[in-house]
Amino acid sequence: MTIDTKIEEQMTGQRELELITAANLLLDARRTGQTFPDLPTNLQPTDMTEVDFVQDTVAAAYGPIGGWKIGAGSPEAIPIFAPMPLAWIAPSGSLLSGDRIRFRGLEAEIAFLVGQDLPPRATPYTREEAVAAMASCHPAIEALESAITDPSNTTRFSQLADLQSHGGFIYGPAYPDWQSVDFNTERVTLSVDGILRVDRTGSNTSGDLVKLLPWLANEGATRTGGLKAGQWITTGSWTGNTLASAGSHVEATFSTAGSVTLHFA
Repeated sequence: MTIDTKIEEQMTGQRELELITAANLLLDARRTGQTFPDLPTNLQPTDMTEVDFVQDTVAAAYGPIGGWKIGAGSPEAIPIFAPMPLAWIAPSGSLLSGDRIRFRGLEAEIAFLVGQDLPPRATPYTREEAVAAMASCHPAIEALESAITDPSNTTRFSQLADLQSHGGFIYGPAYPDWQSVDFNTERVTLSVDGILRVDRTGSNTSGDLVKLLPWLANEGATRTGGLKAGQWITTGSWTGNTLASAGSHVEATFSTAGSVTLHFA
């Protein structure tokens, strides 16, 4: 993925080399399983511009981008987003296996499949235009993985730089009448090996997950190059971070939007 030229212009050559070194450390840890508590202090990103640079460098090592994860910590918070490698996207019922799967974190989410390109443009896309460009809405599970031993106990920019702990995206069947769903009253359950682990209602932290679609189409366009048909957008956790184990069967069920499952080897 091409790094935004604005980022390159704002960064010295020495700093770029340091951030590339940070990306390589994250990649090596993910590939080998030799995790670490945090990036060395001099290699830690110091702002979101540097976070984006490291994310894009890490994501480029895994091939084409299949979509974007976006969320906001509260209704008032500025959304943040990260790339999702296409190689890590799979349908419901898929088996997650291999050396890179070790953390096995889980987040139940609502996701959208882009049906129509939204290229960068001077006039911002309206909410209605962004919604109309979505082909479908799906229940989803984001699998969390990390180069960092405990991503909940590290510096925030290091955790964000590591693809925001993204490790996989599993999507369920499309729900056709999604625009009639009141996501503020939607209930979600998350079960691991048949044991209910989370049961919440209206628990997406952004307060209004649909607003994330035009925000990504507009504010994110310089970095994303515009949203493209066939890409996925997942819109933040409803369930917090729940851990599974090797061999676990996982199911997330939304009261209206449907269910999605995955298995860990």
